[in-house]
Amino acid sequence: MDLDTALREEKPTSTPKNLNEVKIEKWERSNRMSIMIMKRSIPETFRGSITEDKDAKQFLKDVEKFFTKNEKAEASSLLCKLVSMRYKGKRNIREYIMEMYHLASKLKTLKLELSEDLLVHFILISLPAHFGQFKVSYNTLKDTWSLNELISHCVQEEERLQQDKTESAHMASSSQYKRKRDTTADVPS
Repeated sequence: MDLDTALREEKPTSTPKNLNEVKIEKWERSNRMSIMIMKRSIPETFRGSITEDKDAKQFLKDVEKFFTKNEKAEASSLLCKLVSMRYKGKRNIREYIMEMYHLASKLKTLKLELSEDLLVHFILISLPAHFGQFKVSYNTLKDTWSLNELISHCVQEEERLQQDKTESAHMASSSQYKRKRDTTADVPS
């Protein structure tokens, strides 16, 4: 049974010369079934506001009107989110950059395309202060990085910063132990 006949084809007409009773019957059955299926699929609150004397195509168009998004508002919201994002170091930097890329690709579907260079700059701006040396080195380069190159360099920089933090913590804890040992040795018993 072709349930989507009413959505794919126009309603056949019968003329005295050409009787299309079988086609008309199939189309009308498909139309009724399509409308019934769509009614079951949409929230009950919308069912009463859509008139039933339409064919399945028109019914689908009417339902679509209730669910259309305001593209300007969505683009504005996505752009605001992209511009206000900040990397806080609580997760993987690769995932963070991919999230920003995902927002940029959503903007592209709304006909608001950001160049890859601009996205790279947005990402660099969103990095915290401890990436300062990294940002300066990027800005002094003549070449620009692609998104993949930026991800690679950011991951390396994040690993370097983690290593530095670990070494600093180790040095601080070992120097405190040494000071404690030295002060207890100086105290006469």
